[in-house]
Amino acid sequence: MILVTVRDNEPFEKALRRFRRKVEREGIRKDIKKNSFYLKPGESRRLKQRLAEKRRRKALRRAARRASKSSSRPTLR
Repeated sequence: MILVTVRDNEPFEKALRRFRRKVEREGIRKDIKKNSFYLKPGESRRLKQRLAEKRRRKALRRAARRASKSSSRPTLR
């Protein structure tokens, strides 16, 4: 359970911002979204595979970008 104490002379908006940051850090919103509806086992497996493929493509893009940056740098001699 997340608790945020409002300090003396602290604006409510600031305390609310701290609360939202804590909720985000704990992953509560992600968990609520994940459990908001039922997924059949096959659907969840396909979703997992799609997300894994997306992460793999993203890693390949990053690696290609790093390789192109390092090859375009002039060498110091």
